[in-house]
Amino acid sequence: MRVANVSGRLSLVTGPGRALDVELASEGRFASDVQSVYERWDEFVEFAAGLEADPAGELTVSPETFGNPVPAPRQVFAIGLNYADHADESSFSVPEEPPVFTKFATSLAGPYGEIVLPQGNVDWEVELVAVIGRRAHRVAAENAWSHVAGVTIGQDISERLLQRVGPAPQFSLAKSYPGFGPIGPVLVTPDEFPDRDNLELGCLINGEQMQKGQTSDMVFPVPELIARLSAVTPLLPGDVIFTGTPAGVGLGRTPERYLAPGDELVSYVRGVGEMRHHLVAGS
Repeated sequence: MRVANVSGRLSLVTGPGRALDVELASEGRFASDVQSVYERWDEFVEFAAGLEADPAGELTVSPETFGNPVPAPRQVFAIGLNYADHADESSFSVPEEPPVFTKFATSLAGPYGEIVLPQGNVDWEVELVAVIGRRAHRVAAENAWSHVAGVTIGQDISERLLQRVGPAPQFSLAKSYPGFGPIGPVLVTPDEFPDRDNLELGCLINGEQMQKGQTSDMVFPVPELIARLSAVTPLLPGDVIFTGTPAGVGLGRTPERYLAPGDELVSYVRGVGEMRHHLVAGS
């Protein structure tokens, strides 16, 4: 199942360029509000499984109508140094515990459009994003996937100068400018993948491959992240977890390289799709 936010309305992608308006197809059983569906995830999965071949409400859609499929999470978790090669390029050892921070909700954005560059050194970090579908508290890793509604693509865009301002790093603040947390274009349920623990992800700038990795190389895979996070705090339906980035960020290059006005940033996860953003200068 592929869940989408099409022009601000809860939708199911039924094929290339086709989507189903859920409120219309369900005759009002489910509202058009995208975020609200995660509170009724089991009921929604059952409804989607019972849809007929040509349900009412199917529409032709274009990429620019797709928004963030989790537009208003109550909690946003982000994980640092979750790939050994990224830890190495960042001059850190591989962590024994996952470094956790947040991206403030106002940084979240959709999968297409413009991102305004603030002053500083703005870097890219493509990530698999996991979205919670069932409340998780003190969940064992072996049961963790059952609490995941699906996965999608994210960019943990970061301004490196503010991030490194002392005496303590400003991870959350430096990663929370408007547009610094794009997510999308669809949420894909785990059953859609041949191997949900081994997905290719990457990003390109102006057509040049910058990052390419496999989620099987995570230091802490998705189930382990859920187990460790939920051991401390309950994870709520619709919460978002940015699961970390592989090597290839601008900070780790010699010389360092950062995003510039006019750049096109393409981010992908195989089996999910791609996001496409243009970088513009701030005023």
